[in-house]
Amino acid sequence: MNSTKAANGSIQLHGPRMNLPQLAPEVYKAMIALDRAASKGVDPVLAELVKIRASQLNHCAFCLDMHTKDARAAGEREDRIYLLSAWEEATGYYTEKEQAALALTEAVTVLTDGFVPDEVYARAAEHFEQAELAQLISLILVINAWNRIAVTTRSVPGSYQPGGHR
Repeated sequence: MNSTKAANGSIQLHGPRMNLPQLAPEVYKAMIALDRAASKGVDPVLAELVKIRASQLNHCAFCLDMHTKDARAAGEREDRIYLLSAWEEATGYYTEKEQAALALTEAVTVLTDGFVPDEVYARAAEHFEQAELAQLISLILVINAWNRIAVTTRSVPGSYQPGGHR
């Protein structure tokens, strides 16, 4: 079981709520297929940066565990993983293309204004061809869906190994 500290200082224990792959196998298989389709043609390191950043914003411990491990396996540097939550302040660590992808990830994930700002979309469009941008947007949508599945079902982080499946 996982434990968290409540606002009053007490320790709260919680474990997984359900095994979605077992209880909704067709949905799970469709998500796996959608994930593969959305990842096609996207640089694996950039894909992991996007997945980590969305997972940070969504507070998804399971996906953070998975995608930091996958990022390392894809050759990502530790310092770039550590600084990802402050990527805008970490000048010199991320390329302009990566920064555009991360800005788009944040805009799509948070949707604070109810839409993705034109300047964020235009910035991404400067760095990605139309088809590549469509894949990036698809990747962002899929990781957000995975985050919501894992957070809702309380998937437990820690056991994932790169090269494995969700």
